[in-house]
Amino acid sequence: MAQLSDDCFATGGGLMPTDAALAELEARLEAIAGTERIPLHAAAGRILAEDITATRAVPPHDNSAVDGYAVHFDDLAPGADTTLPVAGRVAAGHPLEGPATRGTAIRIFTGAPMPDGPDTVLMQEDCRTENRDGNVLVTIPAGIKRGANRRDRGEDVAEGQVILTAGQRLRPQDVGLAASVGRDDLLVHTRLRVAVLSTGDEVFEPGADAPEGGIYDANRHALMALLGDLGCDVHDLGIVPDDRTAIEAALRDAAAGCDAIVSSAGMSVGDEDHLAASVEALGRLHFWKVAIKPGRPVAFGQIGDTPFIGLPGNPAAMMVTFLRLARPALLRLAGATDVAPRLYQVRAGFDYAKKERRREYVRVRLSADDDGTLVAHKHPRAGAGVLTSMVESEGLVELPEEMTQLTPGTMVSFLPFTEVTR
Repeated sequence: MAQLSDDCFATGGGLMPTDAALAELEARLEAIAGTERIPLHAAAGRILAEDITATRAVPPHDNSAVDGYAVHFDDLAPGADTTLPVAGRVAAGHPLEGPATRGTAIRIFTGAPMPDGPDTVLMQEDCRTENRDGNVLVTIPAGIKRGANRRDRGEDVAEGQVILTAGQRLRPQDVGLAASVGRDDLLVHTRLRVAVLSTGDEVFEPGADAPEGGIYDANRHALMALLGDLGCDVHDLGIVPDDRTAIEAALRDAAAGCDAIVSSAGMSVGDEDHLAASVEALGRLHFWKVAIKPGRPVAFGQIGDTPFIGLPGNPAAMMVTFLRLARPALLRLAGATDVAPRLYQVRAGFDYAKKERRREYVRVRLSADDDGTLVAHKHPRAGAGVLTSMVESEGLVELPEEMTQLTPGTMVSFLPFTEVTR
């Protein structure tokens, strides 16, 4: 039986290396999203459009890190217990009026402002109290260090410090940090408007009757979910038939009303694949085929000034190329600056042969080795159309172009799905 070619260069014309495709996207794309000011509670997941400078210190005053007793360290006997009268009480939001007298202790609670004078706090669990003749005394054990359990003003954030920078995608902790300096709204980029379409006469909407030979449109729905993860404003154009006139009309309308267009399928070299020709008729294709597996037929172009990204029709290939190529491109358009996902080193638990000059992404799950090192195990099914392999895997192992043979035990780069999806 003849072996069908698996050579990614066999279709004629050179394929663009993955790094070159990423560089092309970076060179041609810049932030196009506008800006809007939104309340703090709505900011998580949005892309910041301004640097945030603290107008106050955090904490705004020296305060106690524990419930206990504030004292002057120099009042403590070196190497012996010290008993002091308790001369006041300080709770959070209720500072002591006036300075604390030397030779006394002040009852203090977590977060309460340090009284003027005392520089050290003893945890209440380490102290003993007694009532003597109507006076409360506290006995402090030896061994405490000067300044213990005291949090200094500005220990977290200094006044005038830039705490958040334009271009970062806001996480819950970022929102909390903005709140800590008193911000109740933030200037963010508007949501990127992205048109999504599928092509193919064999593709049907879930819920409809699919005739023999028909398939349900998994790609478009997965793609819209991926775009939702990025915070995009998704415009669903539905399924466009394999007709060049219909495809060009859909692309023309999408370019007029959206910031970017992302399609699924129709980018191969078959007689019924019209997307590439349609994009070239309406604008320009900057690249069409990339030396990547799965996902060779992935395209980047423009219709007028509107960027176009064409993804493969096989579901696993569509998701891989979205995560590694489309996602950073769309984040850049949306105003983000840090768009490359972080990859982590794990140990390969499988052998794998690949062709040179092609970057490959292998679907894997992880387990911990006896020494605690994470080990990647290849999914048993590697087809570009096997969507269950994406569901049953935890991420992708990236194999570089120069590698031709992976052996078990080799350290490899791993992209967890949690790094790029919800």
